[in-house]
Amino acid sequence: MIGRRRFLTITAAITALPRLATAQAPTRLLIFGDSLTEGYGLRPGDGLVPRLQDYLDAHNRPTVVLNGGLSGDSTYGGRVRIGWSLTRHRPDAVVIELGGNDMLMGWDVRAAETNLDVILQDARAGGRPVLLVGVHPVDGDAKWRQSWIDLWPRLAERHGALLLPDLYAPLTFAPKDRQRDLVLADGIHPSAKGVELMVQVLGPAVIALLDQK
Repeated sequence: MIGRRRFLTITAAITALPRLATAQAPTRLLIFGDSLTEGYGLRPGDGLVPRLQDYLDAHNRPTVVLNGGLSGDSTYGGRVRIGWSLTRHRPDAVVIELGGNDMLMGWDVRAAETNLDVILQDARAGGRPVLLVGVHPVDGDAKWRQSWIDLWPRLAERHGALLLPDLYAPLTFAPKDRQRDLVLADGIHPSAKGVELMVQVLGPAVIALLDQK
């Protein structure tokens, strides 16, 4: 027959289990973007999302990193699907990486800003923390390029989001003799080595995002 003290101890432990499970539940992090997020041209384990998952695991941050990437997507496409993606994945925090395809097509930054405003507003709903990831253009006239460079900090400030201004910076500023190995044959998408460099920059920014949760 169980003694009263032991019975109360067991009962208290069982009662605490749901609270303990909730406290230890990993953060659901949605990476919402284009082919860079999706992992275009890479083996399944070499893409940005799985490598970021490895980074967070190594830094003891219990997180489920969710891949919301779609190859070829623009800011307009992201605007159309952000609501569905949020409903499907139910994230606790969101990283937004879009705009590269808009630049490749030479689109005006004002249209992208309108689309990203909607995406950020939806992602931030309910106070959800958001990290905006920018990509600086390498082609185009100086005025057009500067308009894109100025876009990322303006949007981040407007929506109270964290900012990583240029995800490609580790590749762009790598020694010239290394740059070929950091991208795929198309000269645009990162190779597995390029992704590794990106994650070393993205990882600390994501940890800062998770600290806001």
